[in-house]
Amino acid sequence: MGAIYKREIRTYFTTASGYVFLAVFYALSGFFLYSANIAGSTTDLGGLLSTILLVWVFLIPILTMRLLSEEKHQKTDQLLLTSPVRLSDIVCGKFLAAFTLFGCAIGMIVIYALVLAGLGSVDLLATVTGFIGIALLGAALISIGLFISALTESQIVAAVASIFIMLLLYLIDSISSVVNNSVITAIVTQVSIFARFSKYSLGVLSLADTVFYVSVAALFLFLTVRLLDRKRWA
Repeated sequence: MGAIYKREIRTYFTTASGYVFLAVFYALSGFFLYSANIAGSTTDLGGLLSTILLVWVFLIPILTMRLLSEEKHQKTDQLLLTSPVRLSDIVCGKFLAAFTLFGCAIGMIVIYALVLAGLGSVDLLATVTGFIGIALLGAALISIGLFISALTESQIVAAVASIFIMLLLYLIDSISSVVNNSVITAIVTQVSIFARFSKYSLGVLSLADTVFYVSVAALFLFLTVRLLDRKRWA
């Protein structure tokens, strides 16, 4: 797993994807910080964290689109699948590499908190729980993107499909409210990935929501391993 992890980290920074991901996130989050907090003289990070949720819909696919699709495109997938490395190690190595880069992005939240501390009192609890919530949400979305990347050999298809699925998950609450059906609303409430983040941004560390995010990440990592296993014996 270590070799896979190091290779993927190296690839992020020998190609444009890693730099594009970080540069776009830093630029957008910095703009949102200025417009929502500095210009408004407020130290509440909750609004910023909630605003950048939509940013992840378009940025996380940049991290995940090539992870497995590029292996198929370059015909190196069979070499990888027939290597003595366990499939779970391959999947986890790629997942952790993407999550590491994601962590470099959200680490900026700490710097933002320090900047806002110069304006006044910062809600430390809400900042910490918001950071945890973003990390959990990111892990879930990265695992979904990784699974989608395993379904195709085209990075573009993987990126577009990931954006579509994640955007649907982002809008699902609004869609259910339009339908106005109690059963659908109840189902959406249970499966909504983005809506669950609201508690974290308010300083609430929910065990149920934490278990949900971890379960989603574990489920899609498992499905990715199973998909690769089928390809190994195909």
